[in-house]
Amino acid sequence: MPEPPPWGELLSTIISNPAERDRIANEIGVHHITLTRWITGESRPRPQNLRQLLHALPKHQRDQLLALMEDDLPGLPALSAQVMDDSLFEIAYTFIMEVLDTRATLSDMLRFWAINRLVLQQALRQLDPERVGMAITVVRCMPPGSDGKIHSLRENIGRGTPPWEGDLDQKAMFLGAESLAGYVVTSCRPEAIGDLTKDRTLLPAYQSEHEVSAAAHPIMFAGRVAGCLLLSSTQPNYFLSQSRLALIGGFANLIALAFEPEEFYKPELIELRVIPPLEVQRSHFARFRQRVNRLLREFTTTEHPLTNTQAEQLVWQELEEILLQLPPQTT
Repeated sequence: MPEPPPWGELLSTIISNPAERDRIANEIGVHHITLTRWITGESRPRPQNLRQLLHALPKHQRDQLLALMEDDLPGLPALSAQVMDDSLFEIAYTFIMEVLDTRATLSDMLRFWAINRLVLQQALRQLDPERVGMAITVVRCMPPGSDGKIHSLRENIGRGTPPWEGDLDQKAMFLGAESLAGYVVTSCRPEAIGDLTKDRTLLPAYQSEHEVSAAAHPIMFAGRVAGCLLLSSTQPNYFLSQSRLALIGGFANLIALAFEPEEFYKPELIELRVIPPLEVQRSHFARFRQRVNRLLREFTTTEHPLTNTQAEQLVWQELEEILLQLPPQTT
């Protein structure tokens, strides 16, 4: 039989109230049965779970639990110092000012990429401090079609920690009504999936062997939507913590500063269609650069030559039209 930890009795008393037990479990992002297993010694909390547990408790309970944990859990002093540091759970004023300064000083051509990269790097530092594995992607609405409606989304820029690559820009794909991003953009409200091995009703962007949980938060301005911030984690229930969800919302609001006002669309214009899976999309992406170069050459001698960004956008729109016209995929 496993030996109950010295702090187990106190934690048992704390969660004896079912409402408080469920609140703490949700804040950590685990099932309440997991709390019981920690109490009995059947399992031990991971560092990220322990930090979330301590952060979820009132100060007097946190101090009592820390005192009992000192001899049982190695590395606790460093971890408790992290818990006391609110910068892990709040976006620092100095970072917000850095984003605002970037928005105020950079040119239109550089501003979008600079703000997104700045925010995504900071988001990874705070949302995945132990580098257990996370991917964060900015998903944008494609421009309206001939009917004035938005029919698809496109992953635009992304960053990750192992097992994902650091730069996910080249892994971008189209998303539609079949995706978690599509659901969030259409509803204009955040959503999280605790365990993709059990819940496959809302599919996330990266359906890789590493992904276990996912979340998305709309990018909004004045009641209009430009896309969403999409996140994937290797850990189950990673995005169920209210403090973590609030942090994601803050980063999504900062990313909204990278967009132009006209890139936000009224919710009634969002009519997403089902987009073919990545395997189908890849065959059409293969000649992307050749298509862009062709357009650049065609417009070289015209009165208004295209920039590389403009040419890429036109090619993405061509590819979107091709994908939307493909017959539905059969399983």
